[in-house]
Amino acid sequence: MSRSRLVTLALALSLGAGGPACAPATPAVTRAMTATNASDASTASNAAAEIAAARARSNAAIVAHDIARIAREWMPDVHVVSSTGVQNAGVDANSRAMQAAFTRRPDTQWVRTPRTITVNERWDVASEEGRWVGTWTEPDGPLRIAGTYLAQWRRVDGRWRIQAELFVPVECAGGAYCSARP
Repeated sequence: MSRSRLVTLALALSLGAGGPACAPATPAVTRAMTATNASDASTASNAAAEIAAARARSNAAIVAHDIARIAREWMPDVHVVSSTGVQNAGVDANSRAMQAAFTRRPDTQWVRTPRTITVNERWDVASEEGRWVGTWTEPDGPLRIAGTYLAQWRRVDGRWRIQAELFVPVECAGGAYCSARP
């Protein structure tokens, strides 16, 4: 395992209190590293910090409903499986889906909070696992849905970008929306 230069950074789950956006606080980073040497561990730690910063930019862009800024964090062929099981491939399809959600529900917010980021430096790929929270208002009142997510990141031309995301809903509260799968 040490030869694979995998480094796992456990990020403490830290959701902000209150507010519909449930904006995450800056996560504390604890290191549980397996690497061939200190240089490998440092490189992977830097990569994980870059990915965490990209996730923070993505969250901020979602709060602002800024599709162009959201898309900057995606690979051109990004694949997203939403909490409802809808799958979209590519920047254009995912941008349209995000815009439709923001138009349909103007107070929509989604926040992703990383728990772990695991980096394979040799392959310029990383895994991010965490918790997501979505909020918006339905005709019968406020809604809060949450769950786990997994993201695959790729480093291209020195920049980490999202290649795929999978969102699994495990909690839903707030009205008829939660009574059956949408």
